[in-house]
Amino acid sequence: MLRKNIKHTFVATFKIPENMFEFQQYLGFLLFLTVLTIGFWLMFFLVGFVSYWVGGATWEAYKEKKAKKEAEQSV
Repeated sequence: MLRKNIKHTFVATFKIPENMFEFQQYLGFLLFLTVLTIGFWLMFFLVGFVSYWVGGATWEAYKEKKAKKEAEQSV
């Protein structure tokens, strides 16, 4: 009997709020999610681009040093 009363008490006291957020708060949340998503994809793109750029620059420097070394040996 006690268990039944606790169940009914919980159901009776639990109330879903009618207006959890106002419309301006909802728009602010959507703006936050938009900025967060744009920032994530921009970071994702820049990490890929910068690693490609650094790898290419390293490869070009290696080829230049190799060509310079071969030119010095052939002289």
